[in-house]
Amino acid sequence: MKKLALSELTLSHFRSHKRATVALDGRPMAIFGPNGAGKTNLLEAVSLLSPGRGLRRAGADDLTRKPEALGWKVSGVLQSLHQTHELETWAEAGNPRQLRIDSKAAPQVALGRIARILWLVPSMDRLWIEGAEGRRRFLDRATLSFEPTHAEAVLTYEKAMRERNRLLKDMVRDPHWYTAIEAQMAEAGAAIQRNRHFAIAELMAAQQAATTAFPTAVLTLTSAELIPDDLQAALADNRSRDLGAGRTLVGPHRADLEGVFADKGVPAKDCSTGEQKALLISLILANGRALARDFGAPPILLLDEVAAHLDATRRAALYDEICSLGAQAFMTGTGPELFAELGDRTQYAEVTETDGQSVVIQKDSL
Repeated sequence: MKKLALSELTLSHFRSHKRATVALDGRPMAIFGPNGAGKTNLLEAVSLLSPGRGLRRAGADDLTRKPEALGWKVSGVLQSLHQTHELETWAEAGNPRQLRIDSKAAPQVALGRIARILWLVPSMDRLWIEGAEGRRRFLDRATLSFEPTHAEAVLTYEKAMRERNRLLKDMVRDPHWYTAIEAQMAEAGAAIQRNRHFAIAELMAAQQAATTAFPTAVLTLTSAELIPDDLQAALADNRSRDLGAGRTLVGPHRADLEGVFADKGVPAKDCSTGEQKALLISLILANGRALARDFGAPPILLLDEVAAHLDATRRAALYDEICSLGAQAFMTGTGPELFAELGDRTQYAEVTETDGQSVVIQKDSL
């Protein structure tokens, strides 16, 4: 199988890491150490080699190491199918994030064309029981992995909607102010809906075709307001109601992702904590399988504290599936015993903290 993997990762003044270089050989990387040592910061650095604000959605200034506050830099060497790319992303103090691919300035969307990176972090454990915004973000991240232009459609839609909402709050009633904005929202909104439905179909098919120890989630895209085929007409018809609310009440920004534990017929929001975690893992693995087929290589997986709610049997099953998939996965845990089932199928790194500075120690074995 073709490979998508980092062969080198370097951090400079990033979060708790003043300087760290990690040599990678394409196998999964098990990262262990005490809480607060800087394990998740390594995963966050990798996540910034994909479009967007990374797994913590942090601003550029929040990523710089204190107290120096000089700015930060993350670089890596990426093997993507048959090509090797040098990636550099950084931000100088007080300035926005920049990106170079193979020594040339590039927009973030270009990362989506050469890399596919998925993540599962502890904050997502409450995905099914908290607000719809988090579920939309989860779905859009999966959708972006299949269709790199999805991010542009979302950004275009959100920018146009902000302009429309500003008009609504200012009680502007002249339809001429709205026409062009609503046309832009309708075009981008149609692409968003189309991309999301495609991603859900891919995830569902990948789950159903797999032999896995993790449960299948039946996914449905819903909305508080029905999203019509002719969104532009609906936006025009809805202006009076939107003026009263001071915001746009119809469109893909109102969509929600619902999940059901298939074998039990129980909504994901009503499942136990362990079942909800298992459903999330199942979706990440399904996303990986679908990408291995469609993109040509499995994605890079970032799994923060993934073993926390798994017993030894299911933990071993997860590691077997990751290795069978052939994905380069970065996994964190507090102790090396959490990765014992991996044996020599993985690289190991211990992260410690001394005087507020993280230190990465690579190990050949436990």
